[in-house]
Amino acid sequence: MSLSCLLARLVRSAKPMAPSCNPTTFASASSRVSPKKGWLLLAGVVAAMGSSLLAAQTTVVTNVNGYTMNRDRELVQFTGIQFTGDTVDRLLMAGDELPQQEDVTVLDGQGRTLLPGLIDAHGHVLNYGLSLLRVDMTGTRSEQEAVERVIAFQQANPDLQWIQGRGWNQVLWDSNSFPSADSLAAADSDTPMWFSRVDGHAGWANRAAMELAGIDASTPDPDGGMIIRDSEGRATGTFVDTAMRLITQHIPQPSIDDQKAALRLSMQSLAAQGLTSVHDAGVGSSTLQAYRELQEEGPLPIRVYVMLAATDSAFAERLAEGHFISDDNTLAVRSVKISADGALGSRGAYLDDDYSDQPGHRGLLLHTPERLTQLMNQAMSADFQVNVHAIGDGANRIVMDNFEALIRGTGTEEQRHRIEHAQILRFEDILRFNELGVIPSMQATHATSDKNMAQDRIGEVRIHGAYAWRKLLDTGVIIANGSDFPVESPNPFFGLHAAITRQDQDNQPPGGWFPEERMTHEEALLSFTLDAAYAAHQEDVLGTLEPGKKADFILVDQDVFEVAPQEIWKTDVFQTWVGGRLIHDDE
Repeated sequence: MSLSCLLARLVRSAKPMAPSCNPTTFASASSRVSPKKGWLLLAGVVAAMGSSLLAAQTTVVTNVNGYTMNRDRELVQFTGIQFTGDTVDRLLMAGDELPQQEDVTVLDGQGRTLLPGLIDAHGHVLNYGLSLLRVDMTGTRSEQEAVERVIAFQQANPDLQWIQGRGWNQVLWDSNSFPSADSLAAADSDTPMWFSRVDGHAGWANRAAMELAGIDASTPDPDGGMIIRDSEGRATGTFVDTAMRLITQHIPQPSIDDQKAALRLSMQSLAAQGLTSVHDAGVGSSTLQAYRELQEEGPLPIRVYVMLAATDSAFAERLAEGHFISDDNTLAVRSVKISADGALGSRGAYLDDDYSDQPGHRGLLLHTPERLTQLMNQAMSADFQVNVHAIGDGANRIVMDNFEALIRGTGTEEQRHRIEHAQILRFEDILRFNELGVIPSMQATHATSDKNMAQDRIGEVRIHGAYAWRKLLDTGVIIANGSDFPVESPNPFFGLHAAITRQDQDNQPPGGWFPEERMTHEEALLSFTLDAAYAAHQEDVLGTLEPGKKADFILVDQDVFEVAPQEIWKTDVFQTWVGGRLIHDDE
């Protein structure tokens, strides 16, 4: 049976298959279905048949309020888009005629705003999927409220070997103190428990988990980590950075099938929020296998740009395998992720000088300087892009020094190496990004989430080099934007809103937090589209809706260029298309 014949049968649904079939059969059948049914039928067929069908099918979405940036970084408006298979043919302007071929599917965009598919340049896909299946402590206002969520989750899931979760943030609690295992005793359970802080750089264990791990007052702090202790030296239940491994090494790892299920759930949820591509920051060998199996079974729902985890036990073997890019461009492996320090909220970010609110403490380096240099050199020598997590100004300085020496030595100027977060910078290091060709990969919502504690941590002078988007842009660099999900919500409209307003979703503070660092609407959109694509060597196929690029786009409920900036975060996504496939439909 031909593909077009099968498609005609699906469109006619209840009618029997004719003994012969030709391309005009679908054209006549499709003209009889409603716009809504047409969307759904096309989505179902595409999902069932994959990219082989798309190679022959031309689709036009008309009646849209379309926006895209072009390669000259200028805003372009249009009224329709035509694509064949997974590739854009042209953008339609007011007055342009529709194609006259009989086998073209024409869909009504109902006047909605159409944007290029949005790209998150830094997230954690597996962890986000798993977080959808665990205790969510995001937004809790007290340690007791977090414990109450644990109790409710445990009652609903009594047979789990471990109770896990994430999202607590002691800075939002009245106590402003790290949580303790004692409070988890209210759960009255012998089941080991482990809950990651919102930034993933600290964790909270109950007594059962600590007993399983053999933690007592004699357990030393590991290099790059810290066990929070009481006045008598006993572990209280909070573990920072590398100390978390004392607990996490005892948690059974999800199987490949478990990971595939979590990745599917994650990618579908990300698509529903308007993301058509994500950069997965730190993927181990087993998760990479899960990705590859999913990709072989069919196109991934969204595109994933993998950063190999430098901490993976088989890191050298993964580098030796070289780059991998799937034929459909839904899976790419050509970069690595290395973490230099911890996070600001847990005081693990490594600073050049003491924390303003904790004299005598400068944070943590997760590797010795020698080991960090070795890892970066190893990855560069294998011709991989190197993306280094650095939050504190001390960590950023060390990483920049390494880039300055190693890029020249390895001849990898064209790799577009990155610093992930680039959160607190010395003024002199701000200038070095452009000089060295290093990309700051930043997360706009980190600024609006951290504003309640960042100045306490680093003081009134260093804060002017923190979350410094405008200072960086003015040097001529691009910024690849993201969210660091599940640390923050993956919703890219939260990020666009934060980038443009420097405000939280209560529109605080009035006028924005250090508003001189704001992005324009166009700069913000670029950072989530073309510039994020550039940071993944994908600007020739993604990031704009120019002819020849992938048909990745979304339809949303409001014009983000016309609504009040404070309303941007409320944008809802109706449809998400990836490579000409309708992945999400919220009609």
